[in-house]
Amino acid sequence: MMQKKDILKALDFLKKGLSSDDTSQSAIIHLEGKVESLAWKTSKKATPLLPQTFPLPAEVLRAEGSFALFSDGASRGNPGPGAWGAVGQNCSGDILFESSSVDTMTTNNKMELGGAIAALEWMVEHQNEVDLVLGQHHVFLYSDSKYVVDGTNSWMPGWKRRGWKKADKKAPENLDLWQQMDRVASEFSHLKLLWVKGHNGHPQNEHCDFLANKALDDTGF
Repeated sequence: MMQKKDILKALDFLKKGLSSDDTSQSAIIHLEGKVESLAWKTSKKATPLLPQTFPLPAEVLRAEGSFALFSDGASRGNPGPGAWGAVGQNCSGDILFESSSVDTMTTNNKMELGGAIAALEWMVEHQNEVDLVLGQHHVFLYSDSKYVVDGTNSWMPGWKRRGWKKADKKAPENLDLWQQMDRVASEFSHLKLLWVKGHNGHPQNEHCDFLANKALDDTGF
């Protein structure tokens, strides 16, 4: 995957080769600006974590047959390229899945929401595969995004009552994602979203952050 310096070098080569073509020069200068706007200088390389079984939160251990989901989002530029990472565990601590996804132009809030939605969607698919009844199991979703946690727990019910409008009668930002979150959350009878402090040593949150940043690194962002 080409890095920023490689793309700029190629564009410079084209600019010199097409120096007599004003239309091409304008297009190349526009592309150079787009490449610069992706905020490559702020990117950070993901540091691999050793494979492990992560310790479960206390509330998961107390709820027999429960599941723990974790998600995190990241963007390099806001807007800019972004990714989310997600992990799921059962009440025995077994890691059931880990996944990530990249978007070339997005925001941090969209990636935070996208990761949470993806984790819940995985849980719905899992219950169909193993014939679980989600109404009989507690599912805990942990995120370091208060936008996701407060939005789902507190804001979204009011938006729905007002026909997906905020108190100022404007539509919430990222409405399509919030409606997607509402649809998947409605599949659960015992779903609880909990906030954790990011970049504070929480093992699953750190691993989700690693997955998101590794996805960005692997994609060349």
